[in-house]
Amino acid sequence: MPRGDKSSYTDKQKRQAEHIEESEKDEGRSEAAAERIAWATVNKQDGGGKKGGGTRKATKKTAKKATTKKAVKKSATKKVAKKTAAKKATKKAATKKAAKKATTKKAVRKSAAKKVAKKTTAGKATKKAATKKAGTKKAAKKTTARKAAKKTPAQ
Repeated sequence: MPRGDKSSYTDKQKRQAEHIEESEKDEGRSEAAAERIAWATVNKQDGGGKKGGGTRKATKKTAKKATTKKAVKKSATKKVAKKTAAKKATKKAATKKAAKKATTKKAVRKSAAKKVAKKTTAGKATKKAATKKAGTKKAAKKTTARKAAKKTPAQ
């Protein structure tokens, strides 16, 4: 079959092409451009000539099967992609929760450490104050003892 042969097209397809060609000419297109657009439109709508031909039907059927398989494959791929996205979202949420827990634990540890440090500091301060008082008392006793010792020999 030579290129441009329209024998494989049905009468309906030929009428459609003719009608489209006329409307294109009315819009101001040249005859060649109008014909080209008309047959391109028919091919786009129907996928080529529909008249019976031994090998053509078989290829159309296999093409349909292949398209159906592709569609099934695409939908399966989309489902897998959705599941993967859901899993990732769940993992992110879990990671965020874990990070929050870790942050909370750190904060609790820090506050506990601060409390311990405060207690230790308070304890040290108390010990220092007690030591000072004891030192002052000892000094006072020594002073009193010295004074008493001085007075004793003079008497």
